[in-house]
Amino acid sequence: MRQYFGTDGVRGRVGEFPMTADFAMKLGWAAGQVLGAEGAREVVIGKDTRASGYMLESALEAGFSAAGVNVALVGPLPTPGVAYLTSTFRADAGVVISASHNPFDDNGIKVFAQGGHKLTDAQEHEIERWLQIALDGGMTCVSSEKLGKARRIDDATGRYTEYCKANLPGHLSLNGLKIVVDSANGAAYKVAPAVYSELGAELISIHASPNGLNINERCGATAMQSLRAAVVEHQADLGIALDGDADRLMMVDHTGTVVDGDELLYLLAKDAKASGYSGGVVGTQMSNLGLEQALARLEVPFLRAKVGDRYVMEQLKATGWRLGGEGSGHLLSLDHASTGDAIIASLRVLTCLLQQGTILFDGKQGMHKLPQTLINVRIKAQDGNDPLDSAQVKSTVAQVEEQLGQDGRVLLRKSGTEPLIRVMVEAVDAVQAQHCAEQIADSLSNAG
Repeated sequence: MRQYFGTDGVRGRVGEFPMTADFAMKLGWAAGQVLGAEGAREVVIGKDTRASGYMLESALEAGFSAAGVNVALVGPLPTPGVAYLTSTFRADAGVVISASHNPFDDNGIKVFAQGGHKLTDAQEHEIERWLQIALDGGMTCVSSEKLGKARRIDDATGRYTEYCKANLPGHLSLNGLKIVVDSANGAAYKVAPAVYSELGAELISIHASPNGLNINERCGATAMQSLRAAVVEHQADLGIALDGDADRLMMVDHTGTVVDGDELLYLLAKDAKASGYSGGVVGTQMSNLGLEQALARLEVPFLRAKVGDRYVMEQLKATGWRLGGEGSGHLLSLDHASTGDAIIASLRVLTCLLQQGTILFDGKQGMHKLPQTLINVRIKAQDGNDPLDSAQVKSTVAQVEEQLGQDGRVLLRKSGTEPLIRVMVEAVDAVQAQHCAEQIADSLSNAG
C-alpha cells in the first residue's frame, strides 16, 4: 500500500498536508532522487489554472533542483499535453500539478515516467521511501555546481495544439460543423478552442476564461447543464465538455442529450470493429451493463478493471488490447495517445462520425444504457467488523441479484477516502434500480 500516492498521484486541500509548499518541495526532491538514480536529467512540469499552481510549481522546481535534476516549465497545459511533451522532449519524467475535476481549493501532483507513461508501483514506493526521509528531516542538497537548472518552454501550447490536430486524418476537416466547447476554465482553455477552430469548425467557446478560482465551477465534464443549454440555443451539431485537466471527455448531441464515456467508448469500439480491430475493450466495475451487452452483440470481448484509468491501462497492457475507458469520460485509445486525452478522444469520435457520414445522435445507437442508482451509505467502525461480511447484507444482496437476473447488476464498493460504502444497482428500469439499491443500503445501515 502506498501512503501518499493514490490512483492518480497525490491530492488534497491546498494549505493542508500534503498539499503544502514544504511537502511539494520534498516530493520533488524525492522524485529527483529516484529518477536521478535512473539517469534523469530533465523533468517537464505543467499545471492547470488553479491559483495554487504557482506555489506548488515553485516548490517542486526547488526540490528537483536540490536533487540535481533540471526542470522545463510549460505553464498551464492539459495533463495529456504534459505526457506528450515529456515524450517529445525526450525528458526523463513529467509532473502535472492538477486536481482534475475537483474544485479550485484542491490540488494534486502526479508524475509521469519517460515516454509519458504513469509510474510503476515500484517507482512510487521508492519515491515514498525517499519522501519519508525528507519529511523526517533528511533532505539534502547537491553541491552548487550540480544544482538543477530551470527553463521555460514558451511554445508548449502550440506544440501540443499541432499534435492534437494531427489526430484528425488529413482528408477530413470540421468544415460545416458547429461545435460548442466547454473548457471548464481549466488547462485546455487555450488549446481546445484552437484545435477545433483551426480544423475548420464553427466554434462557440464557453468557460474558457480562468481566473484561478473558477476551474470546474458549474462547468466542464462534471456539470453539463450550461453546455447542454448552449448546444440547443446555438442549434449546434454537438457539444464537447472537458474537465479541469482535459483528460476526461463528455459530449452532447444536437438535442442537448449527454453522451457519456460508456456511450463514446461503444461508438469507438463499433467503428474499430468495422475497421478490422480484433481486440477487446476494457471498462471498469462501474461501466454500465448496457455497454457490456452492446459489445457482446458486436462480438467484442469486454473486461472490467478496478475503478481508475491506471487500472484500465494495466488491463490493456496485459491483454494487448487498444481501447478502454470509464463512464466518467476517461477514454484510452492507445493507437493515438499514451494516456487518457479528452481532445484526442473527441477527434477520434469526430473522425468516426465524419467517415460514416452520420451524427452523434445516430452514432451512439445500438447501446441501451441501463438505469443506474448509486447510494452512499455512511458506516461506523465497530471492533473491526466489516458490514460487507454481515450475513444480513449478503442475504439481501443475493435476493436482489436473483430478482435482477441477467438484466441487472449489483456492485458494493468501499470509499478509499471516507467511511462510506457505495451501493450501485443497475436494472431494466429506474424504479426497480432505486428500490433494490435502497434495500441494500438499509441492510448495510442496520449492519454497520
